[in-house]
Amino acid sequence: MGILAALVIGAIAGWLAGLIVRGAGFGLIGNIVVGIIGALVASWLLPQLGVVLASGTLGAIIDATVGAVIVLVILSLIRRV
Repeated sequence: MGILAALVIGAIAGWLAGLIVRGAGFGLIGNIVVGIIGALVASWLLPQLGVVLASGTLGAIIDATVGAVIVLVILSLIRRV
């Protein structure tokens, strides 16, 4: 059940990040991957900054979305070079 939840949260976070960062969506599978990578980035970065956004499933989606937006911005900057 944990893997399924991570996939669903990753898909939602990647989709939301794709909406926030225009032109950076990667399709369903790509959004899931970006969302999961974003969740990993956020789980490391946000505690380093002392930021606590929310808890529970909604908090996981928000954290993963923030991380996915960071990943998408970095990927879009790399694509331009």
